[in-house]
Amino acid sequence: MSETSVAALASTPAAAQAYILFGVAGTTYALRSHDVLHIEMLEHVTPVPNAPAFVEGVVFSRGQVVPVINLRARFGFERAASTLRSRLLVVQHDTRRVGLLADESREFIRISDAAIKPPQEAIGGLSGNYLEGVATLGERIVLVLSVREIVETVPTAVS
Repeated sequence: MSETSVAALASTPAAAQAYILFGVAGTTYALRSHDVLHIEMLEHVTPVPNAPAFVEGVVFSRGQVVPVINLRARFGFERAASTLRSRLLVVQHDTRRVGLLADESREFIRISDAAIKPPQEAIGGLSGNYLEGVATLGERIVLVLSVREIVETVPTAVS
């Protein structure tokens, strides 16, 4: 790369990454798009006996059995019946793959790294360390989640 190219890169605005936005209990959350393998409509979930309360069950997704985390239950909100807007975001961290049940997901957006601030200590402590940061997009607040923290909460017996 020439010196001119390096200088041009250094003067460009702050880096931005692609995120998938989704809603849970009226709040907007984000995951880096490269962490999301695919998004699908929710079909039949098979309950798993003795699973933690936040594990909805398992689904058959693209040839694999995938545990489903109900994000409403995981974040301490009241459960709600699935609707046509409900979505399953299938994510993977290392070798573990899980489905995240969200109320809706229909936005793909680029967020500047500068727009994401670390969560304040009071928020981080309450969130179970799931939050990587808080982004402000105009008047909109988006909570950026850590896939690693969410995936590692699922017991290995169901994954």
